[in-house]
Amino acid sequence: MSVLFVTGTGTEIGKTVTTAAIAAAALGRGRSVAVLKPAQTGVTAHETGDVAEVERLAGPVTAVELARYPEPLAPATAARRAGLPPVGPVEIAETAAKLAAAHDLVLVEGAGGLLVRFDAHDNTLADAARLAGAPVLVVVEPGLGTLNATALTALALRSYGLDCPGIVIGSWPAAPGLAARCNLAELPDAAGAPLLGLVPEGSGALPPDAFRTAAPGWLAPELGGSDTFRIPA
Repeated sequence: MSVLFVTGTGTEIGKTVTTAAIAAAALGRGRSVAVLKPAQTGVTAHETGDVAEVERLAGPVTAVELARYPEPLAPATAARRAGLPPVGPVEIAETAAKLAAAHDLVLVEGAGGLLVRFDAHDNTLADAARLAGAPVLVVVEPGLGTLNATALTALALRSYGLDCPGIVIGSWPAAPGLAARCNLAELPDAAGAPLLGLVPEGSGALPPDAFRTAAPGWLAPELGGSDTFRIPA
């Protein structure tokens, strides 16, 4: 897959670190990588956004941000309140296609969940992925509530006719509780897709060199990870 959209079942669940891990694994295999953030919210003009964080952790990616809004809100709301133009699915899909022409892998990281609105016409990341003809990876939480949120996201993906190659747990705890351990077996059924990654909690705080060395081990080969990737028993 040359273009992969990355969404989640909510916000602050590890999409950016997961995106960085996939980018690092690809770069480690000698592939060229671009990371596209259609709408960055909650960050001012002089602050570091998600694409810069991916670049810091993963290494030399082509980092592209289409729009930035200062308030930490859904893109459509943040754009309206800032008096700035929104980002639509056509612009997202066209930018992804241009990047794909010059890179081996393009990662498009959404904002919040799959159906967060990007503009006043109720367009979402799903609309952009459909226009791009790209699969959508879903980053999920490990604990209570994740099965329902994952199943709902999978249902939405199917309603748009989108392919989901798999799911990744974006913040796997060092000492998982009962719910998290049980969810390892149940999440693939909820998603209708395989579990392709377990990104350890706190990975974003690792030094970049350590992050890049460890990242392939967190991911299945389908995401460019290590052949030794295993889901804990």
